[in-house]
Parts: sequence; structure tokens; C-alpha cells
Amino acid sequence: MQYSSTTMLSSSSLLLSAICLTLLTVETKSQLSSTFYDTRCPNASTILRGVLQQALQSDVRIGASLIRLHFHDCFVNGCDGSILLDNSANIQSEKDAGPNTNSTRGFDVVDNIKTALENSCPGIVSCADILALAAEASVSLQGGPSWTVQLGRRDSLTANQAGANSSIPSPFESLTNITAKFTAVGLNTNDLVALSGAHTFGRAQCRLFSNRLYNFSGTGNPDPTLNSSYRATLQQTCPQSGSGFNVANLDPTTPDSFDNNYFTNLVNNQGLLQSDQELFSTNGAPTISIVNTFSSNQTAFFQSFAQSMINMGNISPLTGSSGEIRSDCKKVNGS
Repeated sequence: MQYSSTTMLSSSSLLLSAICLTLLTVETKSQLSSTFYDTRCPNASTILRGVLQQALQSDVRIGASLIRLHFHDCFVNGCDGSILLDNSANIQSEKDAGPNTNSTRGFDVVDNIKTALENSCPGIVSCADILALAAEASVSLQGGPSWTVQLGRRDSLTANQAGANSSIPSPFESLTNITAKFTAVGLNTNDLVALSGAHTFGRAQCRLFSNRLYNFSGTGNPDPTLNSSYRATLQQTCPQSGSGFNVANLDPTTPDSFDNNYFTNLVNNQGLLQSDQELFSTNGAPTISIVNTFSSNQTAFFQSFAQSMINMGNISPLTGSSGEIRSDCKKVNGS
């Protein structure tokens, strides 16, 4: 078989492009480092934990709220702090996207952390890294595992409201759709189950699960996978004609502790959200065996959760000279 010189040149160019892309990917990952702030802001983690501990004294929910911000940030254009940007002339805020509006919270605590860090080492610690560090501190301070947070992310110059509407998993979606959204950002089934375990603390608004109590999938009946006594309890909190903004504990057993009871609840048909219970109640799903493992072995869950948080934190970070270090997490510098 003969190749023209043009074909050979084209093949060489493609090969070179592929090599460059591979090197770029490796370089991006390698630019995150657990020691990134060791010389320029060595007390960053200690300062952040101090602010967070103070916030927890008046708001026991704040840890769960902060880890949710990190999750919703990373699933949209990567872990770049874009969820923190307010509306401006050039930015449609992700805060106004369906999964976030009237539900994401903790922005004031992020601002307090940023102010404390700017006072100590101005212009050094990114807002994206604050979310990553706050997620780890929130979990470990409430009884969960610790892990070494990889650092060095920079902050985005824009937001992606449309991406937030399409990319963040919904509590009403099928397991198949949710799995696809995890796959799209490089996370696997084990990551999906482990990260769902963050619902071992925090609250959810009635509007996110009331369909399971009264009219599931248009049947006029409750979700058959929902434990009947648990359903009766939830109906007290979420009456059919009541406010959709009342809240219920995501974990009815130990609502403010980070443990593996979330998975025990799933085995007992006491998952609050449809997306929770589907992990155990979807026939033939590969998630079922993982739920069983985590429900009987908290150490296995903690180890998997820590690794999956590191995996999620590695989604498409801005590094090097990309983006910026915002001085105010709510707005792009100079705006």
C-alpha cells in the first residue's frame, strides 16, 4: 500500500497532536500538589478550619452545604470556582441554575474563609481550592475520613449556567442517566456510590422528594421502594399541600454525623431522594453490591469516599497561567 506525502504528513501531525494532548493532560494533573501552598501560605488549612469550626457552632448543616458546593462546582467546567460567581454584565451565574437556585448555601462562609486567607496571604489561595479544602474539613470535622487535598487550582473567568442545568445530576433522574453524568467527567460507578454517601449528613427540601410520597412517576401512588413507616414520618414534614421548602434530614438516623448509615438506610428502603434509593433498588444494577459493602463496612466506605473526593477534585482544574486567583470569590478581578 502506498501513501502520498500529504497523507504521511497528515498522519505525523495527528500523532504529534495526540502526544501533545497526552502530555498536556499529564501536566495538568501533575500541577496539582498537596504542598502547593506550603511556602506561600503554610497556614491556609488551619485558617480555613478555624473559620469553618466557628460556622459549625451556629449552623450544623454548613459542612454538608460546603461539600455540595464543591460537587456542583466540579461537575460544571471542572473544579474552577465558577459556582461562586454572581451575575454581572458578562456572567450568567450558576447560582441561578435549576440545581442551585434557592438551595445551594454556604457562600457567606466561603467569603469569610477567603477574607481570612487574604488577610494572611493576599492573592495566593484560589476560591476553587477553598471549596476543595472546605469539603475535606467539613467531612473530617463531622466524624468522617481525612484525605490529602491536592491543591493548585485557579479560578475561572466565567460561569456556565447552561452547563449547570445540564451536567449536575438531578434527584429525579434514573440511575442510568446519573451514571452517564459521572462517566462524562471521568468518574466511575464506585465513585458514584461513594460520593452519594455524602448524603449521610445535611438536609433536602420537600420539593426534591415529595413526588415519592404522593404521586410517584404520575401513578397517583407513593414510590413502592419507600419504606412505609418512613414515608409516614416524611409526610408529617412534607404535607401534600405544604411548602416545598421545608427540609428533612438526608439521613434520619444520624443526621449530622458523617458515617455509613446512609447505606444502611438504603438497604432498609429509607433513602430520602429517588436518586439515593435507586442505588440499591434498581434491578440488576452494579451499584447494589457496592451499597451492601459500604453498609456493612464503614472503613471501606471511608477509604473509597476519600479517594473519590480526590478523583472529583481532579476534574479539569485550571492550572499554571490559566484563569486567575480571585480576590473576591463572587466576582472576577477588576470587575
